[in-house]
Amino acid sequence: MTIGEARAFWVVAPGSGEIRGEALPQPATGEAVVRTRFSAVSRGTEALVFRGEVPPGEAARMRAPFQAGEFPAPVKYGYVSVGVVDAGPPPLAGRTVFCLHPHQTRYVVPAAALHVVPDEVPAARAVLAASMETAVNALWDGAPRVGDRIAVVGGGVVGCLVAWLTGRMPGCRVELIDVNPARAAVAAELGVAFALPGAATPDADLVFHASGAPEGLATALALAAFEATIVELSWYGRQAVAAPLGEAFHSQRLTLRASQVGAVATHQRARWSHRRRMALALALLAHPRLDALITGEGRFDDLPEVMVRLARGAGATLCHRICYD
Repeated sequence: MTIGEARAFWVVAPGSGEIRGEALPQPATGEAVVRTRFSAVSRGTEALVFRGEVPPGEAARMRAPFQAGEFPAPVKYGYVSVGVVDAGPPPLAGRTVFCLHPHQTRYVVPAAALHVVPDEVPAARAVLAASMETAVNALWDGAPRVGDRIAVVGGGVVGCLVAWLTGRMPGCRVELIDVNPARAAVAAELGVAFALPGAATPDADLVFHASGAPEGLATALALAAFEATIVELSWYGRQAVAAPLGEAFHSQRLTLRASQVGAVATHQRARWSHRRRMALALALLAHPRLDALITGEGRFDDLPEVMVRLARGAGATLCHRICYD
C-alpha cells in the first residue's frame, strides 16, 4: 500500500542525472513521513559519485544511509536533507528535522534516522549539518590545543567550518589557505586570516588539508612545523595522489593522519555516538555568520543541470542549497 508519489534525483550514468517518480510506502510503526524543504549538494563526495569515480573496492563503505541503486549508476545518492515531519511519532510531528537522505521531495524513514533541528537554527542553514559533523570529527582527530598556530588548506565548506571552529579557540591563530582569492571575504566573515598558497604562514603546529587536490596536500606538508600533524580530510576517489614524503617530511618528523566522518574519532568513540555527534553539529549551526558558506541556490527541478555544473567545478560556489517549497 502506498501513500502517493515522490520525486527523487538519480544519477543515471556517470555525468548524467534525472528526476524520477517513485511510490511512497505506507509508514510502519516507528516510521515517519518527511516533506523536504531543503537539501544541499556535497561538492566533494557527491561530485565524485556523479562523475562515476567511486573505486569498486570502496563501494560498500561509500553507501549513503538511504541510497538506492549501485555505483556507478543508476544510483540515488545524497546525505543532506532538511524537512518537516508530516506524519509519525507524536514527538516528531510537525518538527523540522535533518536526515542523511538523498535528494527527494518526500520520503519514509525510521524515526530514529531523524535529527530534530534546534529552534535557534534556521531550516535553510541546517543543510550545513553534514559538513559541520565532518568538521567536528576533524577537530577531534587533530586535537588542536589552546594557542596553536593552525593552517587550513582548502576553503571549501568543510575547510571553512574547520577554520571557524578552531578560530573560536582561545589564543589560536588560524589561517585559511586557498587558490581562490575570493575566499578572503569568506575568511573575514568567519573571523580568520586568509592567504594564497604562496603567501601562507609556515611553521604551523597543526594543519588541516581539505582542498581535494594533490597540490593542496603538498602545501599542507610544506607548512607543518617540527613534529606537527597534518589531518587529511580530502577523499580522492580513484585519483592516484603522489604525496611528497621526501624533502623535510622525515627530518621534521611529521604525522599525516586521515580523518573520515564515517567513524567517530578514536578518542571520543567510547562516549560519543553518531547521534550525539550530529546533535552537536546541529547546535553549532546557530551562528548567523555561517550563512556566508551558502553561496548558491536552485530549484529541485533544476538539479540535473546543476549537478553537471557543480561536478565540473563551478567557480566560487561553496554550499549549493536546493529548495523544494
